[in-house]
Amino acid sequence: MAKNVSFKYVNIKNGFWRHRQTTNRDVTNKAVRDRFIETRRFSALDCTWDESMPKPHIFYDSDVAKFIESAAYIVQKDPDPELERFVEGLIDKIQKNQCENGYFNSYFLAVEPDNIFKRRDAHELYCAGHLTEAALAWYDATGSDRFLAIMRRFIDYIEKVFVVDQSASFMTPGHEEIELALFKLYRATGEVRYRDLAMFFLNNRGTNDKDTTDFVDSWINAFYNQSHAPVREQFTAEGHSVRACYLYAAMADAAQETGDDALFEACKKIFDDIVSRKMYITGGIGQSHVGEAFTVPYDLPGRRAYAETCAGIAMAFFALRMFEIDPDSKYADVIERLMYNGILSGVSLGGSEFFYENPLEIYPPFNNKDVSVSEEHREHFPAAQRMEVFDCSCCPPNLTRFIASIGDYIYSKIGEGVFINQYISSDFAEGKIKVKMEADYLTSGSVRITATGVNFIAARMPSWCKSFAINQPFSREGGYVFIYNTSKPIELQFEMTAKLVSASHLVIENNHKVALTYGPLVYCAESADNGPNISNLAISRNLNAEIKFDPYMAADVITVDGWRLYEQESLYADYTGRSTKTRIKFVPYFAFANRGEAEMLVWMHAI
Repeated sequence: MAKNVSFKYVNIKNGFWRHRQTTNRDVTNKAVRDRFIETRRFSALDCTWDESMPKPHIFYDSDVAKFIESAAYIVQKDPDPELERFVEGLIDKIQKNQCENGYFNSYFLAVEPDNIFKRRDAHELYCAGHLTEAALAWYDATGSDRFLAIMRRFIDYIEKVFVVDQSASFMTPGHEEIELALFKLYRATGEVRYRDLAMFFLNNRGTNDKDTTDFVDSWINAFYNQSHAPVREQFTAEGHSVRACYLYAAMADAAQETGDDALFEACKKIFDDIVSRKMYITGGIGQSHVGEAFTVPYDLPGRRAYAETCAGIAMAFFALRMFEIDPDSKYADVIERLMYNGILSGVSLGGSEFFYENPLEIYPPFNNKDVSVSEEHREHFPAAQRMEVFDCSCCPPNLTRFIASIGDYIYSKIGEGVFINQYISSDFAEGKIKVKMEADYLTSGSVRITATGVNFIAARMPSWCKSFAINQPFSREGGYVFIYNTSKPIELQFEMTAKLVSASHLVIENNHKVALTYGPLVYCAESADNGPNISNLAISRNLNAEIKFDPYMAADVITVDGWRLYEQESLYADYTGRSTKTRIKFVPYFAFANRGEAEMLVWMHAI
């Protein structure tokens, strides 16, 4: 098994991700804080709600928790006394309002005190999990265990209610997440009972009648929250995609901690089901607005893609844990696809606006096509522009914690050997091991690695790369090249070419269409560059690509040969097949919708 190197040992000092982390620290985290002040998420912790005030949501504690976790990751690297004081003030509120028995949930204490642990889908355990992860991160960053002690009291109470007394109205969370926190808590404290509580929730999912009677609406069934079968008998990704991937990540944690082969086999089958049948080219998952859910294989619509930002982050969590058990490049490949595409698109280049959904096609004139009939009942399409905050604003603080801790995804170790999973300019030191990486990965594809105190370096061969050069003898295994002579710098050169990718014929919407990629980046065309009606464009198979760095996007933009098809004004007419040669400009997918409302297209016809 491999052990991922924590971001706290990793320094990202320059390059693409340092730029994004700086924006995350200086702009994004502050923007989330300001919006959460305005929307009373922080003040909900006072537990003073009455009928004259806006009612807090059941998930506000989780939003606050992710903000605190993000702050912890930020101050771990860049001390910020003002931010630390702000977070300590939030912890004061939680401590003040925690019940004698350890329970804390701002919504239920203030709004529904008679329904504590009676509504399975009301996010109590989900919020408790996020708060616990935040407490662990805050302790790790600051050394203060006050918040952690608060949450351990709460977890002790949860154990009493669910395991000892079994007095709750349900047995497992309606929204998974606490399982991940419990495994982290077990690893941090060595208390086996925390691992056992996580296993209790996993082992009882899909096995009891207690969990089948409480659904938030009549249209939701047991597949929605992965309660349709015991976890070891779940082999396909089903239901709400965020809940699902939090569960699958916890199943991988459990398989790693306990050596449970049946759990790991279930995880492998689920991972393959997602990557081979239900994942967008951007790494996005969750195809449908209905239930924010996985649907059937190969149903990957572009305009109606849900691909929630949080789902992409949850999938990265799942893949990271799978790699620790089975060090194979396919897991790091998925993380890379998400990092640079389906997750990063969730935040604007400026850092203060967000996408909840990440579509692969936008045509604004049709987005409100049903408004003349009904304001309430109309076909759902993702927003064409990012927003500063949402009613359900889980994605913004999830993005801030993910970007702040991106160092978690770069290196792994087996003994004194180091795996290079992501090519990000950085260095880390842990014990006698020291590794430094200089990477111009997104533009030239060049990487230089120096290392001391290691037995080997294993460098991932990205799935998109067909040709590479290396200055050292190597062997290959599991999608990695293994270099044992580390006495001099290792130099890698990945061939960077703009290329066209096609989809399976079973992805009906993309039949006879292509997507443009360059290295790990997926590209899209926007009307901001190419004029209106971009669906009338067709890309040349020969490309004749011009690649140019764009400082605003901090990545290359690509212009290629193509055609603008004959634009016919009459509704129907004899087909002519006429077209005009043109050049088509593409920008990285993560950078779309940053220049005003515009049409956008990933998949395009080719001629």
